[in-house]
Amino acid sequence: MQAENITYVTPYNTMKPIGTIHTPFNTLEDMPIQPKGAEEVIGTVELEEQYIEGLADLEGFSHIYLLYQFHMAQRTALTVTPFMDNRPRGVFATRSPLRPNHIGISIVKIIGVEQNIITVQGIDILNGTPLLDVKPYIAAFDGVQHSQSGWMTGSDEDVATKRSDGRFAG
Repeated sequence: MQAENITYVTPYNTMKPIGTIHTPFNTLEDMPIQPKGAEEVIGTVELEEQYIEGLADLEGFSHIYLLYQFHMAQRTALTVTPFMDNRPRGVFATRSPLRPNHIGISIVKIIGVEQNIITVQGIDILNGTPLLDVKPYIAAFDGVQHSQSGWMTGSDEDVATKRSDGRFAG
């Protein structure tokens, strides 16, 4: 049995980016609000070279979760009016970037993995966004058969065509 390469974690308050996400979106205005609205958009996820070993075996997965920092969010709000609604909602019942820790998540399709670069499709993230983590999407673990979407009543088409309007900027 081969020993695993074990690294001990440091305290939780030392979280730092492990890379940078590159996309065609250089401003918040008119960006897709979810990956569903960016199905054909290609981007790259560039990890710091020290993390290349961690990308081993990733190419066998079709999709990954990207966890990232909403680095342009300069404020926090516990109540926001989401893009797909016209009334205020609790921030934890939305995907708003104005969260206390400004953490975002997107599921994207893997196109390829080469060295420290993951090429992805369906990316709805601002260019230059700091990457916090990459996790594989595993349907047997992550696919929820009978889920409810709370207040969100928009159709797939509504989500695909809705664009950012600056309400969460600044």
